Amino acid sequence: MESLGALMKHPDDFYPLLKLKMAARHAEKQIPSDPHWGFCFSMLHKVSRSFALVIQQLDTQLRNAVCIFYLVLRALDTVEDDTSVAADVKVPILIDFYRHIYNPDWHFSCGTKEYKVLMDQFHLVSTAFLELEKGYQEAIEDITLRMGAGMAKFICKEVETVADYDEYCHYVAGLVGLGLSKLFHAYGSEDLAPDSLSNSMGLFLQKTNIIRDYLEDINEIPKSRMFWPRQIWSKYAKKLEDLKYEENSVKAVQCLNDMVTNALLHVDDCLKYMSALHDPSIFRFCAIPQIMAIGTLALCYNNIQVFRGVVKMRRGLTAKVIDRTKTMADVYGAFYDFSCMLKAKVDKNDPNAQKTLSRLDSILKTCRDSGVLNKRKSYIIKNNSDYTQFVVVVLIIILAIFLVNPTPNWPHN
Repeated sequence: MESLGALMKHPDDFYPLLKLKMAARHAEKQIPSDPHWGFCFSMLHKVSRSFALVIQQLDTQLRNAVCIFYLVLRALDTVEDDTSVAADVKVPILIDFYRHIYNPDWHFSCGTKEYKVLMDQFHLVSTAFLELEKGYQEAIEDITLRMGAGMAKFICKEVETVADYDEYCHYVAGLVGLGLSKLFHAYGSEDLAPDSLSNSMGLFLQKTNIIRDYLEDINEIPKSRMFWPRQIWSKYAKKLEDLKYEENSVKAVQCLNDMVTNALLHVDDCLKYMSALHDPSIFRFCAIPQIMAIGTLALCYNNIQVFRGVVKMRRGLTAKVIDRTKTMADVYGAFYDFSCMLKAKVDKNDPNAQKTLSRLDSILKTCRDSGVLNKRKSYIIKNNSDYTQFVVVVLIIILAIFLVNPTPNWPHN
């Protein structure tokens, strides 16, 4: 739960946070009893708690397929991420990973913490994969094959140009978008989306993560991981790691803003993709991460803290996004709000100011042209009521009572 200080500033976070906590408890109770499926859904909660909550709302058949798809790619990503594994060992595993998912005896020890558990017990994921319908298996195999090959390529290749950057993000995330579109289509509720739109859905999320995770990646032990393209960062520093030093703060922020501006290119495609979805649960599954991404970019833009620590949306705001995202009106509203927040931070002296403003104006126009902006609550309007502190104290007391005496048989609806 959010800290008391954060709730004092944002008292309207309380109810969404409470609902999120209740939903998390309910989701944990719904973990299947079968050992392999139980492991898969338990692991899903450990490697991506918010993702697990959204996936639980999908229909059982699609939920199982998406869960396995996510864990297979998370395992593949764990192999790629582990810088302690030598390239000559790593590359063959990445290339052949699509074969390993059919082998319930295969596992490879790498990664740390919950990711190591996932890799050590990967045979349980394979066992669950083999129980999926053939259409789902074929979609997962195809994406795993292509992603593994792409990851292997970039083990031996630096991200030099913006084209390299887009290619790398395609392999590690754009293909996820293509794969999910295939799973939605195989389920029968959605038309098969154009590859270009599916790709952009993945690229927007991946580029946001790469921007946010600069410090973690550059400080990776035993070897730094570098995904920002040289074509961008070389305009501001001699070495990418130089951006984390205080004496380079001005140039670091300019480079960061350049990276955010690049990511904004994908927003229009993302909005088109989401506006074409029919199934409400699939829509929420796709929309919530996209709103989180634009919100994260709004926080990161022009923010030196990206080079000092972790910048992310407060938990209460995340809970609001999860609670309020139900229709395309909510998506347009969220993108409008966060784009306005980002636009207010643009410094006219920034080298890319005009380009950034142009892309933001395009996004804002798309949202306004939807005609639905008045049909949602703002995510960023501050509450300055005099009675805020009193309300928060009362709510904290209620929460304390709830946590001490949780209702044993809370309704599932």
